[in-house]
Amino acid sequence: MTTFPLRSLRLRSGEEMRDTVQVALEPFVLGGQRYLPVPSSVDVDLVVQRATSGDVFRLAFATRLHGPCMRCLEDAVCDLSIDVREYHDADPEAGPDLRTEYVVDDLLDLSAWARDAIADALPEQVVCRPDCAGLCAVCGMDLNREPHTHSDEPVDSRWAALEELRDELAAGGPEA
Repeated sequence: MTTFPLRSLRLRSGEEMRDTVQVALEPFVLGGQRYLPVPSSVDVDLVVQRATSGDVFRLAFATRLHGPCMRCLEDAVCDLSIDVREYHDADPEAGPDLRTEYVVDDLLDLSAWARDAIADALPEQVVCRPDCAGLCAVCGMDLNREPHTHSDEPVDSRWAALEELRDELAAGGPEA
């Protein structure tokens, strides 16, 4: 876990401190699959600005996640560019909306903040390529390697009544 000590900063209102900090990144478990940030630690640009009533923090870095494609389970890579800000009110009685959860005992938890920023920046699906066809729902084969279809297989007898109803509705209603 990488933290940054805020107690040592001697900033006046309107001043800022810029630094490059090496931050350890943790692996993600997403949908039961493990995604690894590469490299496992990155140089982040950290900016701390002193405002009249608190501090504004900015974290910027780029990283890459490796893990399985959510459609076909092949290796997928997701490049991310992160640029996030947080505000922390100097008043300890300020509400939770005005105090960042990443500041605890005058330490800024950069690892947790970076992890959460990566999670927010992830696409809806991590895929190996945008046109990934995924796996066949019937046999589980990779449709990218072997595109195919399955012939109509016999309907499970438990669904027969619903099949008849579907056919009747498609024909314009129940037969009299």
